[in-house]
Amino acid sequence: MFPPFPQESAQKICLAMIRQLEEGALILEQVTELSEERAGIGIMLGALICRDSDEKEVILKTASGFSRTLIPRFEDEAIYVPPIVRPEEIEGAVAANDDAIHALTAAINECEKRLESASNEEAKAIGAEKKELVQRRLSLTQESVAKVYALYSFHCADGSVRSLLDICAERSGGKYPPTGTGDCCAPKLLDYAFSHGLKPVSMCEVFYGRGTPHKISGTSYPPCDERCGIILPAMLGLEILYRDEDIIVVNKQSGILSVPGKTEKDCIVNRVRRLFPHCIEQPAVHRLDMETSGLLVLAFTKEAHRNLNRQFEAGTVQKEYIALVDGLLPAQKIPEHGSMELYFRVALDNRPHQMWDEVYGKKAVTEWQIKDVETYYAPDGSRRKVTRVQFFPHTGRTHQLRLASADSHGFGFPIIGDTLYGHCAPGERLMLHAQSLSFTHPTTGKPLSFFCKSDF
Repeated sequence: MFPPFPQESAQKICLAMIRQLEEGALILEQVTELSEERAGIGIMLGALICRDSDEKEVILKTASGFSRTLIPRFEDEAIYVPPIVRPEEIEGAVAANDDAIHALTAAINECEKRLESASNEEAKAIGAEKKELVQRRLSLTQESVAKVYALYSFHCADGSVRSLLDICAERSGGKYPPTGTGDCCAPKLLDYAFSHGLKPVSMCEVFYGRGTPHKISGTSYPPCDERCGIILPAMLGLEILYRDEDIIVVNKQSGILSVPGKTEKDCIVNRVRRLFPHCIEQPAVHRLDMETSGLLVLAFTKEAHRNLNRQFEAGTVQKEYIALVDGLLPAQKIPEHGSMELYFRVALDNRPHQMWDEVYGKKAVTEWQIKDVETYYAPDGSRRKVTRVQFFPHTGRTHQLRLASADSHGFGFPIIGDTLYGHCAPGERLMLHAQSLSFTHPTTGKPLSFFCKSDF
């Protein structure tokens, strides 16, 4: 994943930690027995520079894993952040099933030995016995994993505390994450910062120890996709795909506003401003409907904001959306590729709905490409055939793509989950996602393109 905060200042601290470890001024203490597969493998060292409520600098340091801790031999003003969950808590969570799991493993190994000299008839019985033992061990192992993960919770930027299991339920349908999730440097550092009212300024993780094909000692790496990619977006309230001094690109989740509403203040703009206090008051240059997910670019500076606004107004920003349309478009003789011009204005007595008005409506130009006909599995377990469509909006009108799909002047079939122009079943969301965004960097002039796959 993309580093959520600038790395340069924190990287210097990480490199200084390596020097201190090599000189003996800093000790990496192993607080639990090291497993054979982890022996000799390097670790990540992390540093986070923060500001407190008085704008005083606070430095946080940590090491990856729950079984190792950094101990300075000399006075150090930095705060050394401990693991989210203490080793003894983890050992306690797995202890109940440990003996049974070891016994089952021994029984499975015994079955494998018996298979070496068994007849065909005996092999069938032993194979069935082994399969049952493996299933029982898997069940106990999953039970232990669930107990361990239930111990993890994280302080978030908005002041809330979220459990790992809750985060996984939201981001991966409840599927358990890889082992070690929550023990990387970034979530530990940010958890401490948010729980103590500190504002992150710079964060970096540097690998230290025997190198691997994927990691070199002394080199900085972004937070990992497989573990931190699950936790950090929930902690930060943002999934950051790119960030520099001028702009930030995020993957907006369905269900949150792009900009503040009349009564609802939680939105992408305010989440960006909370994490990056130097951001201008109104960084938004475009928006997505609350129910639509996908790519948003926001500006940190007034100059970048003006430049991006000009690009959107000139129509030089390229956008692509993917949608699941609730109908079989090919069966209605709708071409595989085409473009439509529709005219809509707000329905004054039914806001925020838009209505067809060929005289006073604003022109909305939409290009489409039918990608596939597929089976949609609804939350209630039912299934039906739907059409996956790629949209290329050439204008930026309100509800443009939802109307292009649902209105009789367009396809005549709503996008699945559309609360305004269709139907949204319990547990469903609007199946519309801004998957591609291309524009020119407002300061460097470099072309930038971003792609973010939908989760449907």
